[in-house]
Amino acid sequence: MKKIQKIYDILYKRFGPQRWWPTTLEGELHPTYHGKKINQKQRFEIIIGAILTQNTAWKNVEKAIFNLKKAELLDINKIRSADKRKIAKLIKPSGYFNQKAERLKLAAKFFSKNKKPTREQLLEVKGIGPETADSILLYAFNKPVFVIDAYTKRIFSRIGVCRNPCSYDELQEIFCRSLPKSSKLFNEYHALIVELAKQHCKKKPCCSSCPLSRFCERLI
Repeated sequence: MKKIQKIYDILYKRFGPQRWWPTTLEGELHPTYHGKKINQKQRFEIIIGAILTQNTAWKNVEKAIFNLKKAELLDINKIRSADKRKIAKLIKPSGYFNQKAERLKLAAKFFSKNKKPTREQLLEVKGIGPETADSILLYAFNKPVFVIDAYTKRIFSRIGVCRNPCSYDELQEIFCRSLPKSSKLFNEYHALIVELAKQHCKKKPCCSSCPLSRFCERLI
């Protein structure tokens, strides 16, 4: 579908490179640039972020990650050995903190034994669904897997690419058929979608100056 590639070109021209996933480098949140080798600590931090961002905004995840960093717990072995109640207290800003503390410990146990996990293996870990698994594969392991989140479903149903509601697998297949299989491209495209959703395609949309307004079925 040529429309998928065209939308990417429009978003890239408007917003420029996003260079995701943010990780804490030198005490601040900075983008982990695609193409730069990710070390083990950064990889596990991305995994933590992918789990914590479930059902919450990224700004809340940032607070939780800073708390973990301050407590020197952004480490796979330290998460494994830490008391679950301590982790829960630190990640409280991310919501569902008791549940997520348990999931972080399960993830730490899993990734300490699985250095190159498959999607199927990830989906067997409690608390890791398709979106989280694909985020981990794309951003932490640089695998060409397109991430479908609520923003993607909202935007691409509004512009008529898929039915509303879209299924995860249906929309992912559309992207994979329409684009070259490239982790760099998938990374950048997903980040641009998030930026569009934050600025324009909100639940209550702000259509003024939206770069995709000519495609939007709400405005036709």
